[in-house]
Amino acid sequence: MTVSAGFVRNIQIRQRLQFFQSDSFLSCFKYLFSMNYEGPIYRPPSEADSLLVQATVGCPHNKCTFCMVYKKGPRFRVRSLKGIEADLLEARKTYGAGVQTLFFPAGNTIAMPTDDLARICSYARDLFPELKRITVYGSSQYIHQKGLKDLIGLQNAGLSRIHVGLESGDDEVLRRTKKGTDSIEQVEAGLWAREAGIELSVYVLLGIGGLERTVPHAKETASVLNAMNPDFIRVRTFLPKIDTLMLHQIRKGRFQLLSPHEVLRELSNIILNLNVTSKIRSDHYTNYLDVSGDMPSDRDRMLDLIQKGLNQDEGSFRPLYVGTQ
Repeated sequence: MTVSAGFVRNIQIRQRLQFFQSDSFLSCFKYLFSMNYEGPIYRPPSEADSLLVQATVGCPHNKCTFCMVYKKGPRFRVRSLKGIEADLLEARKTYGAGVQTLFFPAGNTIAMPTDDLARICSYARDLFPELKRITVYGSSQYIHQKGLKDLIGLQNAGLSRIHVGLESGDDEVLRRTKKGTDSIEQVEAGLWAREAGIELSVYVLLGIGGLERTVPHAKETASVLNAMNPDFIRVRTFLPKIDTLMLHQIRKGRFQLLSPHEVLRELSNIILNLNVTSKIRSDHYTNYLDVSGDMPSDRDRMLDLIQKGLNQDEGSFRPLYVGTQ
């Protein structure tokens, strides 16, 4: 078989796009220098160009049935302020004052003691006066534990965005996946973050309810999104991962995965029921289609795109497979 140069370029382009649409630290090479990283380091695709300085290790919840990232450790802990500040200073020496975006891994950095997180945000602002954004991952239960007063303090210190794994607004799905929160807590946490002036970037996981819960998952997720009206709604499609309880349930026939068309119908149902001014982004390699736009102006265009996808043969979409990262 003769492989053309154009074919190779197309493969390389797809691979590069998948790298930047993944959550893995290994796909980000802009800021690499001698720092201290421990355990898996993940960041949102939208932080692909951000400086990554690890503030916490692991995840304090670490019970979600669909997540494999920290199941084998390390256990959650907060890094020393001395170590974090040393890494920030090293970044300043290496890259100068021009760094514009900063992300503090690992899995749930909002769980840091408020004073400590505020201190490193303020320190980063002093070192990098051109910073436009400081962001962290934060689950709803840990945002909720902060309360509005602490969130306002964090915003004043420089924290500008929290990436939240909403996954679903359906309480039954949240219970089955051991998410550790419920829809009421999710809404309160989201409203407090927005009231504090912190941008809210929430992640919706298509297919996480399986075939049995696809209708309530779509309906209740839209309801929660309407209540909090986040700045960003980022779409992901559930992909079973190794070393997870969810994969075990799938193999035992207790959870039925959605087909590509069923996933697209679920997304259509969510968008149809949205009453928000959020930006919808499909910035991830797991998704079958790039359905992105601003609500409500782009609703019809996004629904038309989904309909075109429903008219495609399901064999034209990526195959189902078990993820390893």
